[in-house]
Amino acid sequence: MKLFEHFSLEWSILQQWLIIAGIALAVFLAFLFLARKSRNLLRNRLIKRMDDHLLADFLAGIFGTLVILAGLLVVFRIIGLNGVISGMLAGAGISAFIIGFALKDIGENFLAGIILAFKRPFRVGDIVDINGLKGKVLTLNLRDTQIKTGDGKDVFIPNAVIIKNPLINFTIDGFLRYDFIIGLDYGSDYQAAIDLIRKTILQVPGVLESPKVPGVWVMELAESTLNVQVTFWVNTFQRTISDPEVKTQAILKVLTTLEKAGFNMPAHVVELKNYQGKDFKSSIPSSLL
Repeated sequence: MKLFEHFSLEWSILQQWLIIAGIALAVFLAFLFLARKSRNLLRNRLIKRMDDHLLADFLAGIFGTLVILAGLLVVFRIIGLNGVISGMLAGAGISAFIIGFALKDIGENFLAGIILAFKRPFRVGDIVDINGLKGKVLTLNLRDTQIKTGDGKDVFIPNAVIIKNPLINFTIDGFLRYDFIIGLDYGSDYQAAIDLIRKTILQVPGVLESPKVPGVWVMELAESTLNVQVTFWVNTFQRTISDPEVKTQAILKVLTTLEKAGFNMPAHVVELKNYQGKDFKSSIPSSLL
């Protein structure tokens, strides 16, 4: 009889713990659901107001994390771990020091992420170069920033690395410049060639006519050619044609137009001078010279 009563008491205690555990689990799952819904709702509202996906995602992620932490505190209270919470609050100073030292890199990246979110040196979709890694920004997380390189690799760069190193943003203002060099034969009509290049480059689809105007300048007096630098701008906000395709078409169109107009673009020319008046010795037959 006593044994039966003992088992009944233990089963009653077990039932009570199972009920408490079930309630705690249900509450925690409810907070997870609430965190996800509130994060998405806050993200959509922030995007509508500020039109900045990067900052909206970052702030919504922080809010969702806070909701989950609040859920954990409620779960601790349900299962009767109030003493644990009090102890955690009482030892917050020492705990913060220990945890801060142990998770120094995580905390550093988190603070760097907050700085990046509010300073906003880049947006989602921008082309950036971070410490030698070039790619398109996909997202900013609490710890790292994800970019996709030109060859399809996804790179996760710690936020602290971005803060500590120079960052090049190729598309932040909507304009990106490209250039190439054309070598004109000495003795050509240089001004006519420059005018023709300037007129031709404006006919290439994707090259901006304003507010950024293409430029054509004499770059240097090389050994065999007069080198002319051609620069043009593309719109990084409205890409109907890829930048490499625009540059390819610009070079081909300029070369074709110059050749049709009779301008020569020689390769490297070597001039030989004979000061002694003697014949040059060569293995090449004289008929080919």
